Amino acid sequence: MLTLHRAAVLAPSGTAPSIDDGAVLVHGDRIAALGPYAELAAAHPDARLREWTGARLTPGGAQPYGALLLEHHYHPDPREGIGVEPRPLPSGGFAAGQYGGPGGSARRGLQLMLRHGTTALAGPFERPEVRAAVSRSGLRVLAPFDPPQPLHALAFEAVPNGTLAVGGRADFAIFDRETGQCLGTVLAGRLVYRGR
Repeated sequence: MLTLHRAAVLAPSGTAPSIDDGAVLVHGDRIAALGPYAELAAAHPDARLREWTGARLTPGGAQPYGALLLEHHYHPDPREGIGVEPRPLPSGGFAAGQYGGPGGSARRGLQLMLRHGTTALAGPFERPEVRAAVSRSGLRVLAPFDPPQPLHALAFEAVPNGTLAVGGRADFAIFDRETGQCLGTVLAGRLVYRGR
């Protein structure tokens, strides 16, 4: 099945020119075409349409602090009543009774990353529970890298990652042009997070 993602602005990379009223055509887990919406819609009238009104569609982000955020911080469950901000783990590791232990914490941390348009993160991951959660998430795991700009280690914003290209894996994020808020994250052609 073909899906056409339409956005007010398509920014295929940090260096390529943006396309006003652009679109990405997805087939399975791959990008089948990129370009002006009118051209792609005319060429593929049977494609399912996802409209991202007032949005900017870009490559997803890469989280350079993936291992730190998932293995050395606890992401509280809202049912605990202690807030939602990640907390550094004490030297003893996870306490008994923390919701889902390392795996549950990692799943909540991964959800935060997806809500910020992350499509890849740096490893390696030592804990089996964290590796399993990352594997199930669909996020691509990258070798450790230094971010091109200093980032706060607990910021879930990710650095730009790659270029959208025909034949490439359909990993991208959609952001509100006015607020910068992530409206959606697509991994391997699947919408895995939708805001609003």
